[in-house]
Amino acid sequence: MLNSNIIKLKVSDYPIQNGRIDKWIIEALSIFDLPYQDNTQVKTFFSRTKIKDLILSGNILVDDVVNKNPSYKINTENLITINVPIIINYDVKAENIPIDIVFEDEDLLIINKKPNFVVHPSPGHDSGTLVNAILYHCDGKLPGIGGIKRPGIVHRLDKDTSGLIIVAKTEIAHIRLSDMFKNHLIERLYQLLVWNVPNSKGFIDQPIGRSKFNRKKMAINLNGKRAITHWTLLQVFSNLVSLINCKLETGRTHQIRVHMSSIGHSLIGDKMYGGPLKTNKKRNFLERNIISECKVFPRQALHSKILSFQHPISKEKMYFDIDLPNDMKKLISSIK
Repeated sequence: MLNSNIIKLKVSDYPIQNGRIDKWIIEALSIFDLPYQDNTQVKTFFSRTKIKDLILSGNILVDDVVNKNPSYKINTENLITINVPIIINYDVKAENIPIDIVFEDEDLLIINKKPNFVVHPSPGHDSGTLVNAILYHCDGKLPGIGGIKRPGIVHRLDKDTSGLIIVAKTEIAHIRLSDMFKNHLIERLYQLLVWNVPNSKGFIDQPIGRSKFNRKKMAINLNGKRAITHWTLLQVFSNLVSLINCKLETGRTHQIRVHMSSIGHSLIGDKMYGGPLKTNKKRNFLERNIISECKVFPRQALHSKILSFQHPISKEKMYFDIDLPNDMKKLISSIK
């Protein structure tokens, strides 16, 4: 019996040998009379991979109890219920935009995002985004993520932030990666240029929430969510600018930018959370030149350098380290 996006299968109604639930469902659906106009399309949707995804994501029940074990042995008395996510059209067009793919398999993509590249469509940015590019790259082969035909963006980078970003290609990968981010199981290290010279290392444990004075900004907010950032000093340029690493324990919006600004070390190029040093007469030629070079840098000098995590499906250890982009390299060269 089919009701909306729910399929119920009574095991005793099918002349199929009992065994693993995933295999049994595939066989049962091959003879199940689906009252749809296009049975072929619906049955094609239920591949073995899709059934496994539905089981692992808690969408298949045995006798009204969620079963997340694909090898569960069923018996003749069981009633199997399948909650089918309704796949809807995602009103974003695929666009042939070059992307730098660092790694790809059936479950995920690791992309080196260029600066000045919006990740997700939004008002004012309905085209030319990373999602538009991924849809083109995958050429209609993406299954439903959360019931929508789209890539699974499990974390985001600001438009002007460059570097590594993870994209889920399957629903179960999206679910597991989201849980890994939630439980701080994905190591993320950023490299950035800031004004002035912080201590050789340290950490900031300050909650971040929406600013009370500007709704477009985030701020240290006691009513916000806990946020922890660790930093390590790498290089100093004339005691005016520093290259540092930042390692995140949490992933709040604009976390690094807000945290570093809060301790007097705003990012080079970050017009929202900081500003440049003054080029007064007390400064020598070299200092004035460094400040001038940094003042015209067109974005926040922030780069997602390292991602390290356990593959959500194969459990293999994954490690990616991508070098600084050319614009940050050029800036560093000019201020040495």
